[in-house]
Amino acid sequence: MKKLLSTALVVLLAAAAYAQKKNGPIITFEKSELDYGKIAQNSERVREFVIVNTGNEPLIIQNATGSCGCTVPEWPKEPIMPKKKAVLRVNYDTSRIGPFSKTVKIYSNAINNGPDGTVSFTVKGEVLTPSAQAAPINQETSPVMNR
Repeated sequence: MKKLLSTALVVLLAAAAYAQKKNGPIITFEKSELDYGKIAQNSERVREFVIVNTGNEPLIIQNATGSCGCTVPEWPKEPIMPKKKAVLRVNYDTSRIGPFSKTVKIYSNAINNGPDGTVSFTVKGEVLTPSAQAAPINQETSPVMNR
């Protein structure tokens, strides 16, 4: 009987420990992707993407990389405090005509990083040819977003 009670106690304690909320920074995004929309060739290149630390410790971004040289992220160097927001700026080379879909990877101390130690989001849009630029530009994707 003692052995059974001891085993039950160990199982209950292990379950309680597992159910505890993990401490640490958690990186989340206000939107799942950064959509440039349809934009004119050689138009404004920079857009802003909002990051939120939904954890309970400061979030530190060590690095951010684009999937190619045409997508260059600039990340906040100071820690993002719990429940606070920060802006990551993305510079896309708008001289390249056609649709695009790129990935930005963020390296941080977040406890919700993937197996490669990163979280990522997609940057997409379409750079129009000069002849197609007569069409109205999407106002929803103006150069400064998510403020």
